[in-house]
Amino acid sequence: MKEVKEGICFQGDICIMKVDKLPAGLEEVKDAVVAHSETGHHHVAERAKVYKAPDGMTLYMQAIGKTVDVVHKRPYDTHETIRLLGQPGDVFKIKRQREYTPEGWRRVED
Repeated sequence: MKEVKEGICFQGDICIMKVDKLPAGLEEVKDAVVAHSETGHHHVAERAKVYKAPDGMTLYMQAIGKTVDVVHKRPYDTHETIRLLGQPGDVFKIKRQREYTPEGWRRVED
């Protein structure tokens, strides 16, 4: 398990960074999945509320306790769990990595 107190961290195709507050206009995500995968190996937030932004590429997490674990739910060839250290109420922004193709920008899928 990788523990992160400050800065930016990555797990597969997602980038996680701490921010000051939740922006307006978010919709709560009920299943706590921060990145869906076409093969079913989702990245899931534990001990956090998850919200999606209208742009479809950005999510936010708000810590329920002093830690938030981002777990890669696959039994093999998995990304290491990331434990975000902080305080209840801390907010984290989650961006999907993008790549440019001749057809335009698209999400990176791991």
